[in-house]
Amino acid sequence: MRLLDVLLGRSRPVAPDLDRLFALPSAAVTLEAAAGFAPAGSGAVCFATVEGAAFERICAEVRALLDADSDRTGPPVEPQRDAYGYSWLVSRRSPDQLPQLVADLHAVNGSLEAAGFGPQLLCSLVSFTDGSGRRLALVYLYKRGTFYPFAPLPGAAERRDTALELRLKAALDGDLPVEPDLDRWFPVWAAPGL
Repeated sequence: MRLLDVLLGRSRPVAPDLDRLFALPSAAVTLEAAAGFAPAGSGAVCFATVEGAAFERICAEVRALLDADSDRTGPPVEPQRDAYGYSWLVSRRSPDQLPQLVADLHAVNGSLEAAGFGPQLLCSLVSFTDGSGRRLALVYLYKRGTFYPFAPLPGAAERRDTALELRLKAALDGDLPVEPDLDRWFPVWAAPGL
């Protein structure tokens, strides 16, 4: 960090560390023990919408890379756009294949980053559910290198279970780098797969 940055109180952004995604399977064990949430079998990568032939080519390459996996029972990734205009690449696996799902998300992020689309990457998420049907996502903030839980309340209204999110923050703190700034725990209401 440069002296002027220190004097002006600016901090250098954290470099993304996609390998942190590989901590999710062990965090899932903690999540199930602490709150009864198990993997739902879906995950997604969110990015600012990009158009053009270069982006279409890299998406085709990602699909081909992930399609080589014979354990998959559907398309490798499905492109979707949410109601807010963000694009998602969604991967689905059986719930007991969380390590493979995480590897899919890592491959998607890494391929987009290597192709120069890193600045458009926003977050990745993995979905969980409990016995009563409540949903939860562990969200990885690409530009911060941290995770946070997002727990929407059942029903049509956009409300979240803040008490559950804070309880899970405490439970997951030793397994994942949890985002300390609660203002950055953005709701991902329209996230596909959640």
